[in-house]
Amino acid sequence: MASKSKTAATWLAVVGGTLGLHRFYLHGTGDKAGWLYPLPTLAGLVGVARMINLGQDDRIAWALIPLLGLSLSAAMLSAIVIGLTPDERWAARHGGAPRPTAWGPVLGAITALLLGGTALMGTIAFGGQKFFEWQQADESRAAQ
Repeated sequence: MASKSKTAATWLAVVGGTLGLHRFYLHGTGDKAGWLYPLPTLAGLVGVARMINLGQDDRIAWALIPLLGLSLSAAMLSAIVIGLTPDERWAARHGGAPRPTAWGPVLGAITALLLGGTALMGTIAFGGQKFFEWQQADESRAAQ
């Protein structure tokens, strides 16, 4: 088994984690979990495109957009876990002798924490806002 760089895996998760690039780097293109990453990302992007083209009242767009935020949050969580894995455990799992990784994975984990936290909070706010808007619209329709 070839030795895998913890720094590279962390930054692949930060930059391309929503497409599963970190999984493909670590486990190869046959990794089934890696192929699941692009699906919610693409569905969320379809939701964004629908909202741009059809406006904010498109219910399908509002249902799909949170998938993009959740996908981004999951990728950033993976980056944090990879970046903060002890060097000895990393070497045991991904080959090679334990070697110090310096600041690369730590800076990647910090970046992932900032991006993932922002995406998750935005997704929760976005979904909650639309839920309450739908509730209010349903109540006003029922009152008429």
